[in-house]
Amino acid sequence: MTAKNMGRLRILFAGSPAIALPSLEKIAEAAKPGRWVLAGVLTNPDKRKGRGNGTEPSEVGRRAESLAEEFTAAGLNAPAILKFETLKAPARAAVSELKPDVLISFAYGRIFGPQFMSLFPLGGINVHPSLLPKYRGASPIQETILHRDKVAGISIQRIAPEMDTGNILAQAVIPLNGRETTASLGNLAAIRGAELLIDVLGQFEKAELPEGIPQQGEPSYCTVLEKSSGLVDWNRSAPEIDAHIRACNPWPLAHTTHNGQLLNILEATPYSGAAHYRNDSAAIPNVPPDPAGSILGIDKKSGILVQTGDGILAITLLQYQNKKILPWQAFLNGARDFIGSRFSILV
Repeated sequence: MTAKNMGRLRILFAGSPAIALPSLEKIAEAAKPGRWVLAGVLTNPDKRKGRGNGTEPSEVGRRAESLAEEFTAAGLNAPAILKFETLKAPARAAVSELKPDVLISFAYGRIFGPQFMSLFPLGGINVHPSLLPKYRGASPIQETILHRDKVAGISIQRIAPEMDTGNILAQAVIPLNGRETTASLGNLAAIRGAELLIDVLGQFEKAELPEGIPQQGEPSYCTVLEKSSGLVDWNRSAPEIDAHIRACNPWPLAHTTHNGQLLNILEATPYSGAAHYRNDSAAIPNVPPDPAGSILGIDKKSGILVQTGDGILAITLLQYQNKKILPWQAFLNGARDFIGSRFSILV
C-alpha cells in the first residue's frame, strides 16, 4: 500500500512512560488539522496506586484521556485508548477494528508478535534512544550514562521480529556534557526523538515508502533495571560511582546503607580539590587511604567527601529512606556522628 491509494495515514501509537509523550503530542498536533488520523493509543494497563484499591494510568494513558476530550470538544473522532496485559486475540481484535495503517512505538515495553504486526499494512516503526545497534534493549539511556559516553542518540527503526534489529530510517546524535542523569537525558531524547519521528512520518506520505538501511556494526545489549540495580559498590572508582548515581536518577536511585538505614544518593561528583582530613594519602605520603565507603569529611564548596576504591566522591544531595531529600549541609544538621563513619553494603 502507498500513500497515494490509502488516503490519510491512520496511526496506532504505542507507549507508556513520559519519554513517549512528546512523540504522541506531535502526532496529535498533526492529526487535529487532519493531516493524519490518530486512530488509537495503546498503553500499559493502569497500576495500583498506594495501599488502597485505586489505580492510576501510565503517563501516556493519562495524556491519551485528555487528548480524547480535546478531540471530542473540537468535533473530531477521539482516539481509542487500548490497555491490554498481553497482545493476544482480544487486543488484536480491538486494534483490527481501528483499521490502522502503521504502528508507531516508543517505550511501550512489550514485544510485537507477527500476528499483531500483520494488522498494519505499512508495518511499524519504533523510536529507540540510542545509536543502534548500540544498546539494544530496555535501558539504553542508563547504559549510555554508565559507560560515560561522549554522545547519545536517537534511532528511528522499522519494527522487526527480533527486538531492536530493524532497518534504520533515521538517526540523530545528542552531544553530552558528562553531567546528564537518566531524567535529563531522557527529556532530551524525548524531544529529539519526536522531531525525528515526524520527519520520518512525512516520508510515509510519499508514493515510495522507505525501507531503511540495515544496522551497521557490532551490537551491544542492555537489560531492565531493578531496584537492586541502584546499590552502590564503594570499591569502584569515583567516576564510575558518579555515573552510576546519575544513571539511577530518577529510578531506582543509587543507594547504600548507613547505620542500618537505607540512604539514597541523588547527586555527587568526583572530587578533585585539596582535601583536608586525617588520612589524605595525597597530602600525607606513604599513608594508605581510608577503606572504601569511609566518610572522610566535608569540603564547603563540594560536599560530603567519601573514599571510593579509586578517588574521592563529593556527595551533594541525599536522603534517608522515607525522609526528605536534602542538600548536604541540611542533611548533616540532622545526622549526628556522620563524618568519620562508613557506608556499608546493603544485603
